[in-house]
Amino acid sequence: MAGLLTAADGPPFHIVNPGGKADCLLICDHASRRIPERLGDLGLDAPHLEEHIAWDIGAEAMTRWLAEWLDAPAVVGGFSRLVVDLNRFLDDPGAFVEVSDLIAIPGNRQLSDQAKVLRIEALYRPYHAAITDRLGEALDKGRVPTLISIHTMTERLRDGHSRPQEVTLCWARDGRLAVPLMAALRARGDVQVGDNVPYGLDLGEDFSVPEHAMRRGLPHLQIEVRQDLVGDDAGAHRWAGILLDAMAGLLASPAATAIEHHWT
Repeated sequence: MAGLLTAADGPPFHIVNPGGKADCLLICDHASRRIPERLGDLGLDAPHLEEHIAWDIGAEAMTRWLAEWLDAPAVVGGFSRLVVDLNRFLDDPGAFVEVSDLIAIPGNRQLSDQAKVLRIEALYRPYHAAITDRLGEALDKGRVPTLISIHTMTERLRDGHSRPQEVTLCWARDGRLAVPLMAALRARGDVQVGDNVPYGLDLGEDFSVPEHAMRRGLPHLQIEVRQDLVGDDAGAHRWAGILLDAMAGLLASPAATAIEHHWT
């Protein structure tokens, strides 16, 4: 069976700042809107592939800034979540979404098992293997890495529902880093902060943080920033700076340097 990716497609993920020395790993599941050449445009009009349904706008830029400033490595997904969602369990319908924010995805309709396997083997497994390898290397050296997952959210859905939250912390069970980070962001006085609003860390749906961090008892953060605030380089730079300032000291705290198996 031929693979999904061609030489023109590039790799399924990128490692940013691979030599980073900080005891943390950044990940960006939904960094890209690219579609593998063999899948065409999934039947979508070009404007839809620019929208939030295809990727987390601004998330990769923030991840790259934070990786540089924290001196931390980052694993960045290389293709659109419309191909396979890297932050979903593979038996979740959202892994190969057929409708997103009221937009039908024709190229995902009634996918065969073989078509799904092609996407999983080409994109999903390599990305998650890279995260597993990076965390394992740190743990083998006696270090406890903090996993930081960067996402962005649309400011408005097609049903008219809007999101006033500028940044949201998504967490469940283990709030040892999320709760103080929320407090630090709120203390600024100029940021609207959501606590699992408009959505939180869903242990039955979200995959990356539960699988790679919570299962191991590792400290972690899952952060969502509103896309209209980070849609250009200046906005992404500004918000990466806001997050960095709020994390100051937090990543060196005892909570961020311990494994907590009772949270798993």
